[in-house]
Amino acid sequence: MIRIIALSILVIPGILAVYGIKLMRDMVFGILQSPFPYLWLQFVCGLLFVMLGIGFIAGFILHRDRKRNKVQDKFKSN
Repeated sequence: MIRIIALSILVIPGILAVYGIKLMRDMVFGILQSPFPYLWLQFVCGLLFVMLGIGFIAGFILHRDRKRNKVQDKFKSN
């Protein structure tokens, strides 16, 4: 049960990052999605979604590896 919860915690930011990539790609091709009134706003939101999604997954993996002592010395918390 705990593994399923951990998987869902990682899947949700992954979906958010993929949606952000889609928004940025649509902006490049000039396709405006319905909740956004401007293309530049769509790109900025997409970039924010990608950064938040990938940052959350990276932080999750770093936290897990710190607990298992599998990181280099410069990444260990003091």
